[in-house]
Amino acid sequence: MPKKTAEKTSAAIINQLQSLPFYAQQTLTMDNGAENAKHEDISKSLGTKCYFAHPYHSWQRGTNENTNDLIRWYLPEGTDFSKLLDEQIMYIESNFKPSPKKVSGV
Repeated sequence: MPKKTAEKTSAAIINQLQSLPFYAQQTLTMDNGAENAKHEDISKSLGTKCYFAHPYHSWQRGTNENTNDLIRWYLPEGTDFSKLLDEQIMYIESNFKPSPKKVSGV
């Protein structure tokens, strides 16, 4: 996003999360950046519970950190994301979609 305002960030998060299955929208752990100040909008719109990691405690957002490392397999540090084609981003995203949750005994 060219400008990471709180309004634009919350709108982008809502847009992305609403395309996911319900179980994948339940919680969201964010960092304490000013761009996340409108987290209440996400909760109101989707019913998502927003949590905040403590500063410098990256292990509290383990999935995020792991995903960033996996993305680096495709896009090394220093990649200019503005030069990527939508098709390239979609290909990478397709490798990180959550699989349907399996419930044993059902």
